[in-house]
Amino acid sequence: MKALSLTQPWATLVAMGAKRIETRSWPTSYRGSLVIHASKGLPGWVADAVRGEPQFAAVLGNLFDPRGKVLGDLPRGHVIATCQLVSVKFIRANEEGWDWTGPTGSRYSYPITDQERAFGDYTPGRYAWLLAYVQPIVPVPAKGALGLWEWIRKD
Repeated sequence: MKALSLTQPWATLVAMGAKRIETRSWPTSYRGSLVIHASKGLPGWVADAVRGEPQFAAVLGNLFDPRGKVLGDLPRGHVIATCQLVSVKFIRANEEGWDWTGPTGSRYSYPITDQERAFGDYTPGRYAWLLAYVQPIVPVPAKGALGLWEWIRKD
């Protein structure tokens, strides 16, 4: 199954359904089943990006103390959710979101809410990966990789 590694806390935000749009600098032609992997590493810039952002605190509480130490216990180095990658959209200036009907007649609506905007990078020229049918799972240890990668469950 295809997998996508995300740094915490973004992986947990996807798993809990608070983040439905993953922004990337690159597109993919892949559509279908995807697992969300929480990266093992926690870069120093994460605390600065999250601290003081009210959307993160509203959804996850205070994750970092004033010095950047992690307060919460978010899984890292684990697959934590399954989902469907239903579309990838090019982000244009002043983008407000996307609405369309899929090939099976399913209706999709992905507005860029204040919360989504806080959890992603909507700089024009980037790509919005639209995720649907997200289901959190019991965390499964896994070594991640860059890009889309193949995950094979080993248990």
